[in-house]
Amino acid sequence: MVNLLIVYHSQGGNTQKMAEAVAAGAKEISGVQVRVLPAMETGPEDLTACDGLLIGSPEYFGYMAGALKDLFDRTYESLRGQPRIFRKPYAVFISAGNDGSGCLLHIERICSGFQFKKVQPPVIAKGPITEAVLEQCRELGQTLAAGCEAGIF
Repeated sequence: MVNLLIVYHSQGGNTQKMAEAVAAGAKEISGVQVRVLPAMETGPEDLTACDGLLIGSPEYFGYMAGALKDLFDRTYESLRGQPRIFRKPYAVFISAGNDGSGCLLHIERICSGFQFKKVQPPVIAKGPITEAVLEQCRELGQTLAAGCEAGIF
């Protein structure tokens, strides 16, 4: 069984809608167990236990949510150099008030420090969360889940 973790932060509900769509897509792949956790409830054991990681954040002032940064800060020292996180596949989804590029840049820099492996382009919703955005999120979840289950990532 492949374990997929979707970790996110949401205040207004947009990123949560995206996380739910990502999870719905991932659950369509047999042999995959999906966990969805708010960033503040996620710890190092969650990051080591998963086989793939999907990270969701709103964009605040061109940066990721503080709760997501807090997760990275809380877990980095205990996970640094651990083989269970080396090259762990990940992808990102962002609810952007601007263009999402600053938020994405900082998430990717931190993931590089953790030595995660980016395996999919991000889904960045600029403005309202539409059905088209949710479909992109479902596809993101499906793709990461299928790639992990098939051993591609």
